[in-house]
Amino acid sequence: AAAGRHGLVFDLLMYPWQAESALRLVADFPDITFAINHCGSPADRSAEGMATWRHAIAALARADNVTIKISDPVAYDPDWTLDSLRPVVAHCIECFGPGRAMFASDFPVTGLHASFAAIYDAFHTIAGALSPGEQRDLFFATANRVYRVGIEEG
Repeated sequence: AAAGRHGLVFDLLMYPWQAESALRLVADFPDITFAINHCGSPADRSAEGMATWRHAIAALARADNVTIKISDPVAYDPDWTLDSLRPVVAHCIECFGPGRAMFASDFPVTGLHASFAAIYDAFHTIAGALSPGEQRDLFFATANRVYRVGIEEG
C-alpha cells in the first residue's frame, strides 16, 4: 500500500511456485504497477518445472497491472546458450507483449555467468524478428514509461 501512496513500482522477485500468492497480491493492489523480476525465476529447468513456470507467467500476464523484466536470464541457466534462452525470453514477450515487457541486465550479478555484451547480443538476436517499434518497447520505451524515467523520445 505504501508503494501505491508514493507512486512507486513494486519490483517482485518470485519463483513460479509462488504465483498464487503473487496473483493475490497484484489483485489486492490493482492501482500499483508490479514488475516481475528475472523472467519470473525459471529455476527448475526440468520439463515439469518449466511447465509450472510457463503457467505462472501466463497467469500473471493476465493482470493488467503487471509487467515483466526480462533480466538475468542466465541466473538459472549458467551453461546457457542462445537456444536455451530463446524459449524463456520468447514466452515472456508472448505473454506480456512488448508494451509490458522490458529487457534489463541485472549487472553486475549477471556477470557471474555472462558478459553484458553477450546478454544484449542474445536479446537483440531473439528480438530480431520483431518490428522496430516492438524492439524499441523492449529495449527502451516500456522501462521509460513504467519507471517514469522521463527520457524524451527523439
